[in-house]
Amino acid sequence: MDQGWGNQLGIGELRQLWAAHGHDLLLHDPGGSGECLVRRGELIASATALDPVLDRFRRWIDGVQHDDGLARVRLRGPERDRCVEMARETAGVAANHVHFGCPVMYGTPVMYGTGADARAAPPVPEPLAVRWDPPVVVGVLDTGCDPHPWFRDRPWFEAVPEVLDADGDAGQDRQAGHGTFVSGVLLQHAPGAVVRAQRVLSSLGFTDDYAVVAGLRSLRSAAAARGERIGVVVLTAGCHTADDECPPVLREELDRWSDAVVVAAAGNQARSRPFWPAALPSVVGVAAVGGDGALAGFSNFGPWVDAAAPGVGVTSCFVRLTGDGGRTFGYASWSGTSFAAPQVAAAVATALHEGRTREEALDLVRDRHPFER
Repeated sequence: MDQGWGNQLGIGELRQLWAAHGHDLLLHDPGGSGECLVRRGELIASATALDPVLDRFRRWIDGVQHDDGLARVRLRGPERDRCVEMARETAGVAANHVHFGCPVMYGTPVMYGTGADARAAPPVPEPLAVRWDPPVVVGVLDTGCDPHPWFRDRPWFEAVPEVLDADGDAGQDRQAGHGTFVSGVLLQHAPGAVVRAQRVLSSLGFTDDYAVVAGLRSLRSAAAARGERIGVVVLTAGCHTADDECPPVLREELDRWSDAVVVAAAGNQARSRPFWPAALPSVVGVAAVGGDGALAGFSNFGPWVDAAAPGVGVTSCFVRLTGDGGRTFGYASWSGTSFAAPQVAAAVATALHEGRTREEALDLVRDRHPFER
Protein backbone atom coordinates (compact mmCIF):
# COMPACT_ATOMS: atom_id res chain seq x y z
CA MET A 1 0.00 0.00 0.00
CA ASP A 2 1.29 3.45 -0.87
CA GLN A 3 1.41 5.45 2.35
CA GLY A 4 2.16 8.66 0.47
CA TRP A 5 5.21 9.39 2.61
CA GLY A 6 7.11 10.64 -0.42
CA ASN A 7 4.46 13.37 -0.91
CA GLN A 8 4.92 15.14 2.37
CA LEU A 9 3.34 18.58 2.43
CA GLY A 10 5.12 21.39 4.22
CA ILE A 11 3.28 23.89 6.38
CA GLY A 12 3.24 26.43 3.55
CA GLU A 13 1.70 23.91 1.17
CA LEU A 14 -0.91 23.03 3.75
CA ARG A 15 -1.77 26.71 4.08
CA GLN A 16 -2.28 26.94 0.31
CA LEU A 17 -4.40 23.78 0.35
CA TRP A 18 -6.69 25.12 3.07
CA ALA A 19 -6.73 28.66 1.66
CA ALA A 20 -8.18 27.21 -1.55
CA HIS A 21 -11.22 26.28 0.55
CA GLY A 22 -11.62 29.81 1.89
CA HIS A 23 -9.67 29.61 5.16
CA ASP A 24 -7.65 32.74 5.92
CA LEU A 25 -4.43 31.46 7.47
CA LEU A 26 -1.10 33.19 8.01
CA LEU A 27 2.27 31.46 7.70
CA HIS A 28 4.62 33.05 10.23
CA ASP A 29 8.41 33.00 9.63
CA PRO A 30 8.29 30.80 6.50
CA GLY A 31 11.18 28.36 6.50
CA GLY A 32 12.58 29.81 9.72
CA SER A 33 13.01 28.42 13.21
CA GLY A 34 9.72 30.01 14.30
CA GLU A 35 7.63 28.77 11.39
CA CYS A 36 4.04 28.20 12.41
CA LEU A 37 0.54 28.59 11.03
CA VAL A 38 -2.05 30.83 12.70
CA ARG A 39 -5.51 32.20 11.99
CA ARG A 40 -4.86 35.52 10.27
CA GLY A 41 -5.88 38.50 12.37
CA GLU A 42 -6.98 36.55 15.46
CA LEU A 43 -5.87 36.82 19.07
CA ILE A 44 -7.21 34.68 21.90
CA ALA A 45 -7.19 35.25 25.64
CA SER A 46 -9.02 34.14 28.73
CA ALA A 47 -11.85 36.44 29.73
CA THR A 48 -9.95 37.46 32.86
CA ALA A 49 -7.03 38.74 30.75
CA LEU A 50 -9.14 40.47 28.11
CA ASP A 51 -9.32 44.06 29.43
CA PRO A 52 -5.61 44.87 28.96
CA VAL A 53 -5.82 43.45 25.44
CA LEU A 54 -8.80 45.64 24.58
CA ASP A 55 -7.11 48.70 26.07
CA ARG A 56 -3.92 48.16 24.10
CA PHE A 57 -5.35 47.18 20.72
CA ARG A 58 -8.80 48.81 20.70
CA ARG A 59 -8.18 50.86 17.55
CA TRP A 60 -7.42 47.70 15.55
CA ILE A 61 -10.16 45.45 16.92
CA ASP A 62 -13.00 44.51 14.59
CA GLY A 63 -14.92 42.33 17.04
CA VAL A 64 -14.74 39.99 20.04
CA GLN A 65 -16.33 36.55 20.39
CA HIS A 66 -16.90 35.08 23.86
CA ASP A 67 -17.24 31.38 24.63
CA ASP A 68 -17.25 29.97 28.18
CA GLY A 69 -14.53 32.21 29.57
CA LEU A 70 -12.50 32.32 26.37
CA ALA A 71 -12.35 35.35 24.07
CA ARG A 72 -11.41 35.51 20.40
CA VAL A 73 -10.38 38.98 19.23
CA ARG A 74 -10.57 39.73 15.51
CA LEU A 75 -8.29 42.43 14.13
CA ARG A 76 -8.75 44.64 11.09
CA GLY A 77 -6.52 46.30 8.53
CA PRO A 78 -2.79 45.64 8.15
CA GLU A 79 -2.56 44.58 11.80
CA ARG A 80 -4.15 41.29 10.78
CA ASP A 81 -0.73 40.21 9.49
CA ARG A 82 0.94 41.22 12.78
CA CYS A 83 -1.10 39.03 15.12
CA VAL A 84 1.93 36.96 16.21
CA GLU A 85 4.01 40.06 16.95
CA MET A 86 1.11 41.78 18.71
CA ALA A 87 0.61 38.76 20.96
CA ARG A 88 4.25 38.97 22.01
CA GLU A 89 3.71 42.56 23.12
CA THR A 90 0.99 41.83 25.69
CA ALA A 91 0.85 39.26 28.48
CA GLY A 92 -2.12 36.92 28.56
CA VAL A 93 -2.87 36.97 24.84
CA ALA A 94 -1.72 34.70 21.99
CA ALA A 95 -2.20 34.15 18.30
CA ASN A 96 -4.71 31.44 17.42
CA HIS A 97 -2.42 28.62 16.29
CA VAL A 98 -3.54 26.14 13.66
CA HIS A 99 -3.29 22.47 14.68
CA PHE A 100 -2.62 19.83 12.05
CA GLY A 101 -4.54 16.58 11.98
CA CYS A 102 -1.56 14.27 11.99
CA PRO A 103 -2.02 11.97 8.97
CA VAL A 104 -3.00 14.73 6.56
CA MET A 105 0.50 14.80 5.08
CA TYR A 106 0.66 11.09 4.40
CA GLY A 107 -2.02 10.17 1.93
CA THR A 108 -5.52 8.91 2.52
CA PRO A 109 -6.86 5.67 3.99
CA VAL A 110 -7.34 2.56 1.91
CA MET A 111 -10.92 1.38 2.33
CA TYR A 112 -11.62 -2.33 2.63
CA GLY A 113 -14.84 -4.12 1.87
CA THR A 114 -16.74 -1.46 -0.10
CA GLY A 115 -16.84 -0.38 -3.72
CA ALA A 116 -15.71 -2.01 -6.95
CA ASP A 117 -12.08 -1.04 -6.42
CA ALA A 118 -11.78 -2.12 -2.78
CA ARG A 119 -8.76 -4.24 -1.96
CA ALA A 120 -9.22 -7.74 -0.62
CA ALA A 121 -8.45 -7.98 3.08
CA PRO A 122 -9.11 -10.43 5.90
CA PRO A 123 -12.11 -9.53 8.07
CA VAL A 124 -11.44 -7.14 10.90
CA PRO A 125 -12.90 -8.64 14.08
CA GLU A 126 -15.27 -6.41 16.00
CA PRO A 127 -14.06 -5.48 19.49
CA LEU A 128 -15.61 -7.56 22.24
CA ALA A 129 -18.89 -6.25 23.60
CA VAL A 130 -17.92 -5.97 27.27
CA ARG A 131 -18.78 -3.48 30.00
CA TRP A 132 -16.33 -2.37 32.64
CA ASP A 133 -17.70 -1.67 36.08
CA PRO A 134 -16.95 0.94 37.17
CA PRO A 135 -16.70 2.48 33.70
CA VAL A 136 -13.54 4.11 32.37
CA VAL A 137 -14.50 7.09 30.21
CA VAL A 138 -12.19 8.17 27.38
CA GLY A 139 -12.71 11.49 25.63
CA VAL A 140 -11.63 11.57 21.97
CA LEU A 141 -11.23 15.02 20.42
CA ASP A 142 -11.26 14.51 16.67
CA THR A 143 -13.60 14.74 13.65
CA GLY A 144 -16.50 12.95 15.35
CA CYS A 145 -17.66 9.34 15.57
CA ASP A 146 -20.19 7.86 13.16
CA PRO A 147 -22.68 5.07 14.07
CA HIS A 148 -20.46 2.32 12.67
CA PRO A 149 -21.61 -1.23 13.62
CA TRP A 150 -18.72 -1.37 16.08
CA PHE A 151 -20.33 1.40 18.12
CA ARG A 152 -24.02 1.87 17.45
CA ASP A 153 -25.39 -0.91 19.65
CA ARG A 154 -23.22 -0.16 22.67
CA PRO A 155 -25.32 1.30 25.50
CA TRP A 156 -23.06 4.32 26.01
CA PHE A 157 -22.83 5.34 22.35
CA GLU A 158 -23.88 8.82 21.26
CA ALA A 159 -23.21 9.58 17.60
CA VAL A 160 -21.21 12.65 16.65
CA PRO A 161 -21.65 12.34 12.87
CA GLU A 162 -18.65 12.84 10.64
CA VAL A 163 -18.69 15.68 8.12
CA LEU A 164 -17.59 13.84 4.99
CA ASP A 165 -17.61 16.60 2.37
CA ALA A 166 -17.16 19.99 3.99
CA ASP A 167 -15.80 21.61 0.81
CA GLY A 168 -18.76 20.50 -1.34
CA ASP A 169 -16.66 18.99 -4.11
CA ALA A 170 -18.73 15.76 -4.21
CA GLY A 171 -15.77 13.78 -2.86
CA GLN A 172 -14.77 12.63 0.60
CA ASP A 173 -12.52 15.09 2.42
CA ARG A 174 -9.02 13.90 3.13
CA GLN A 175 -9.45 13.53 6.87
CA ALA A 176 -13.13 12.64 6.95
CA GLY A 177 -13.73 9.51 9.00
CA HIS A 178 -10.61 10.07 11.06
CA GLY A 179 -12.39 10.28 14.42
CA THR A 180 -14.40 7.11 13.75
CA PHE A 181 -11.15 5.36 12.84
CA VAL A 182 -9.35 6.59 15.99
CA SER A 183 -12.26 5.58 18.23
CA GLY A 184 -12.15 2.13 16.62
CA VAL A 185 -8.44 1.78 17.37
CA LEU A 186 -9.13 2.69 20.99
CA LEU A 187 -11.97 0.20 21.28
CA GLN A 188 -9.90 -2.62 19.76
CA HIS A 189 -7.38 -2.25 22.58
CA ALA A 190 -9.78 -1.30 25.40
CA PRO A 191 -13.13 -2.91 24.47
CA GLY A 192 -14.78 -2.04 27.77
CA ALA A 193 -14.05 1.68 27.63
CA VAL A 194 -16.79 4.27 27.27
CA VAL A 195 -15.86 6.56 24.35
CA ARG A 196 -17.05 10.16 24.37
CA ALA A 197 -16.38 11.85 21.04
CA GLN A 198 -16.00 15.60 20.73
CA ARG A 199 -15.71 17.16 17.27
CA VAL A 200 -12.90 19.73 17.13
CA LEU A 201 -11.02 18.70 13.99
CA SER A 202 -12.11 19.67 10.48
CA SER A 203 -12.55 16.96 7.87
CA LEU A 204 -10.06 19.01 5.84
CA GLY A 205 -7.44 18.19 8.46
CA PHE A 206 -6.97 21.11 10.83
CA THR A 207 -8.27 22.90 13.89
CA ASP A 208 -6.98 25.68 16.16
CA ASP A 209 -6.27 26.61 19.79
CA TYR A 210 -9.71 28.13 20.27
CA ALA A 211 -11.58 25.06 19.00
CA VAL A 212 -9.45 22.60 21.00
CA VAL A 213 -9.85 24.53 24.26
CA ALA A 214 -13.59 24.95 23.66
CA GLY A 215 -13.83 21.23 22.91
CA LEU A 216 -12.05 20.29 26.12
CA ARG A 217 -14.37 22.53 28.13
CA SER A 218 -17.43 21.09 26.39
CA LEU A 219 -16.22 17.56 27.07
CA ARG A 220 -15.79 18.36 30.77
CA SER A 221 -19.22 20.03 31.00
CA ALA A 222 -20.96 17.12 29.30
CA ALA A 223 -19.27 14.65 31.64
CA ALA A 224 -20.37 16.65 34.68
CA ALA A 225 -23.95 16.69 33.39
CA ARG A 226 -23.87 12.88 33.08
CA GLY A 227 -22.21 12.43 36.44
CA GLU A 228 -19.18 10.86 34.75
CA ARG A 229 -15.50 11.17 35.49
CA ILE A 230 -13.23 11.24 32.44
CA GLY A 231 -10.16 9.10 33.03
CA VAL A 232 -8.34 9.56 29.72
CA VAL A 233 -8.34 12.18 26.95
CA VAL A 234 -6.98 11.60 23.44
CA LEU A 235 -5.83 14.51 21.24
CA THR A 236 -4.76 13.62 17.70
CA ALA A 237 -3.75 17.05 16.35
CA GLY A 238 -1.14 19.56 17.37
CA CYS A 239 0.78 22.68 16.41
CA HIS A 240 4.12 24.44 16.31
CA THR A 241 4.52 27.95 17.73
CA ALA A 242 6.80 30.87 16.97
CA ASP A 243 8.65 30.58 20.29
CA ASP A 244 8.38 26.78 20.66
CA GLU A 245 6.28 27.28 23.80
CA CYS A 246 2.84 25.83 24.33
CA PRO A 247 -0.01 28.25 23.50
CA PRO A 248 -0.98 29.77 26.89
CA VAL A 249 -4.72 29.09 26.67
CA LEU A 250 -4.06 25.45 25.77
CA ARG A 251 -1.59 24.98 28.62
CA GLU A 252 -3.94 26.62 31.11
CA GLU A 253 -6.86 24.46 30.02
CA LEU A 254 -4.86 21.23 30.22
CA ASP A 255 -3.72 22.19 33.73
CA ARG A 256 -7.38 21.71 34.69
CA TRP A 257 -7.22 18.05 33.59
CA SER A 258 -4.77 16.91 36.26
CA ASP A 259 -7.13 14.12 37.38
CA ALA A 260 -7.15 12.58 33.89
CA VAL A 261 -4.36 11.20 31.72
CA VAL A 262 -4.07 13.29 28.55
CA VAL A 263 -2.52 11.46 25.58
CA ALA A 264 -1.54 13.31 22.39
CA ALA A 265 -0.07 12.38 19.01
CA ALA A 266 3.52 13.54 18.54
CA GLY A 267 2.97 14.59 14.93
CA ASN A 268 4.19 13.45 11.54
CA GLN A 269 6.83 15.95 10.44
CA ALA A 270 9.85 13.71 11.21
CA ARG A 271 11.25 16.49 13.40
CA SER A 272 12.34 16.96 17.00
CA ARG A 273 10.82 20.43 17.27
CA PRO A 274 8.19 20.53 20.06
CA PHE A 275 4.67 19.74 18.87
CA TRP A 276 1.93 21.00 21.17
CA PRO A 277 0.21 19.78 23.29
CA ALA A 278 2.15 16.49 23.02
CA ALA A 279 5.34 18.19 24.24
CA LEU A 280 3.78 19.39 27.51
CA PRO A 281 5.28 17.58 30.52
CA SER A 282 1.77 16.87 31.81
CA VAL A 283 0.76 15.19 28.53
CA VAL A 284 1.81 11.74 27.25
CA GLY A 285 3.27 12.45 23.80
CA VAL A 286 3.14 9.39 21.54
CA ALA A 287 5.39 8.62 18.58
CA ALA A 288 4.74 5.94 15.95
CA VAL A 289 6.77 2.82 15.23
CA GLY A 290 6.58 0.35 12.36
CA GLY A 291 6.13 -3.39 12.44
CA ASP A 292 9.82 -3.86 13.21
CA GLY A 293 9.58 -1.67 16.30
CA ALA A 294 11.73 1.07 14.79
CA LEU A 295 10.56 4.67 14.76
CA ALA A 296 8.40 5.32 11.70
CA GLY A 297 10.05 7.55 9.13
CA PHE A 298 7.33 10.18 9.42
CA SER A 299 7.11 10.31 13.23
CA ASN A 300 8.24 13.26 15.28
CA PHE A 301 10.72 12.52 18.05
CA GLY A 302 12.66 14.22 20.80
CA PRO A 303 13.14 14.31 24.57
CA TRP A 304 9.55 15.50 24.98
CA VAL A 305 8.12 12.23 23.57
CA ASP A 306 7.00 9.83 26.31
CA ALA A 307 5.83 6.65 24.58
CA ALA A 308 5.57 4.90 21.22
CA ALA A 309 3.11 2.48 19.63
CA PRO A 310 2.46 0.97 16.18
CA GLY A 311 1.40 3.64 13.71
CA VAL A 312 2.10 2.13 10.29
CA GLY A 313 -0.69 0.38 8.39
CA VAL A 314 -3.08 0.44 11.36
CA THR A 315 -6.49 -1.05 10.54
CA SER A 316 -9.76 0.12 12.05
CA CYS A 317 -13.39 0.93 11.31
CA PHE A 318 -14.19 3.60 8.74
CA VAL A 319 -17.01 5.46 7.05
CA ARG A 320 -17.07 6.48 3.41
CA LEU A 321 -19.17 8.84 1.31
CA THR A 322 -21.18 7.10 -1.41
CA GLY A 323 -21.92 8.44 -4.87
CA ASP A 324 -25.47 9.39 -3.93
CA GLY A 325 -24.33 11.41 -0.92
CA GLY A 326 -25.01 8.67 1.62
CA ARG A 327 -22.46 6.78 3.66
CA THR A 328 -21.29 3.22 3.98
CA PHE A 329 -19.35 1.50 6.73
CA GLY A 330 -16.32 -0.71 6.43
CA TYR A 331 -12.66 -0.80 7.43
CA ALA A 332 -9.50 0.99 6.38
CA SER A 333 -5.77 1.04 6.87
CA TRP A 334 -4.06 4.32 7.74
CA SER A 335 -0.69 5.48 9.09
CA GLY A 336 0.25 8.25 11.49
CA THR A 337 0.95 9.07 15.11
CA SER A 338 -2.80 9.72 15.38
CA PHE A 339 -3.27 5.97 15.43
CA ALA A 340 -0.46 5.24 17.85
CA ALA A 341 -1.93 7.64 20.44
CA PRO A 342 -5.23 5.78 20.99
CA GLN A 343 -3.33 2.53 21.58
CA VAL A 344 -1.43 4.16 24.43
CA ALA A 345 -4.66 5.74 25.69
CA ALA A 346 -6.25 2.27 25.64
CA ALA A 347 -3.38 0.92 27.74
CA VAL A 348 -3.96 3.69 30.28
CA ALA A 349 -7.72 2.99 30.32
CA THR A 350 -7.09 -0.73 30.84
CA ALA A 351 -4.72 -0.02 33.72
CA LEU A 352 -7.31 2.25 35.36
CA HIS A 353 -9.92 -0.51 34.88
CA GLU A 354 -7.58 -2.93 36.65
CA GLY A 355 -7.55 -0.65 39.68
CA ARG A 356 -4.23 1.12 39.17
CA THR A 357 -3.87 4.75 40.16
CA ARG A 358 -3.22 7.44 37.58
CA GLU A 359 0.49 7.46 38.42
CA GLU A 360 0.71 3.65 38.29
CA ALA A 361 -1.04 3.65 34.93
CA LEU A 362 1.46 6.17 33.58
CA ASP A 363 4.41 4.10 34.81
CA LEU A 364 2.95 0.95 33.26
CA VAL A 365 2.39 2.63 29.89
CA ARG A 366 5.90 4.04 29.72
CA ASP A 367 7.23 0.58 30.55
CA ARG A 368 5.10 -1.26 27.97
CA HIS A 369 5.26 1.39 25.24
CA PRO A 370 8.77 2.82 25.60
CA PHE A 371 10.03 5.48 23.25
CA GLU A 372 13.58 4.91 22.06
CA ARG A 373 15.44 7.08 19.58
